[in-house]
Amino acid sequence: MAERKKTTIGNVLYTQDEIWKRSKEISKEISKEFEGEKVVLIGTLRGAILWMSDIMKNVTLDTEIDFIVASSYGSGTTSTGLVKITKDIETNIYGKNVIIIEDIVDTGTTLMNLVERLNDRNPKCIKVCTMLDKPSGRKVEFKADYIGFTVEDLFIVGYGLDFDQKYRDLPYISYLEG
Repeated sequence: MAERKKTTIGNVLYTQDEIWKRSKEISKEISKEFEGEKVVLIGTLRGAILWMSDIMKNVTLDTEIDFIVASSYGSGTTSTGLVKITKDIETNIYGKNVIIIEDIVDTGTTLMNLVERLNDRNPKCIKVCTMLDKPSGRKVEFKADYIGFTVEDLFIVGYGLDFDQKYRDLPYISYLEG
């Protein structure tokens, strides 16, 4: 029988306070950019839920929210490259300002795919707000409009991000070792 490799949590990269502070800064940018307008915040489940909550609390705009489930990871630590949508949004985004709230932009494949699919519904604009950006993982050219933090080439966990559904509940951002 094969031995199961033990995973351990690395050092804290960003504390809950640092994440909260950054969400307030980004929310201020969003509120200024869309002043007097309505926005639809679309959270990518499940990883972006805590980040989206922070952004929602700090944006001073009339907002609608919705959620989409899309993944290119499955239960592994590397992207499969195939984007699978298992829950689509219910909101009609025609002519509306849309901000996709994402946990991490790694390969860029999932976000590029989501933006293309949502653009087919003729929104006024689509912006991407990601908690984490990992440029070293890019397989396609993609740049988020609002970036919380840039991270190195690590498998990030915590604050909504998981490894096989574990570690989402960590109140900080860390990474897996080993």
